[in-house]
Amino acid sequence: MIIPWEQIDPDTLYNLIESFVLREGTDYGEQEKSLAQKVEDVKRQLKSGEAVVVWSELHENINIMPRGRFHGHADETPGE
Repeated sequence: MIIPWEQIDPDTLYNLIESFVLREGTDYGEQEKSLAQKVEDVKRQLKSGEAVVVWSELHENINIMPRGRFHGHADETPGE
């Protein structure tokens, strides 16, 4: 189920994004980005709709993923 990022407390959202960034270990090429830059990148993706915050009832966890990888029901996606 998609959780609207706007409904998450700002401190909680920051911690969620930071945890996601640290867990993902993404390679940014020749120019490494700081943690703060990576967090801002993810926040921008959430704001633009490229990424979504997803709660998995099956696994009882929350995650951030690209919108295209989310395979929920249409009624779980805001605006659809």
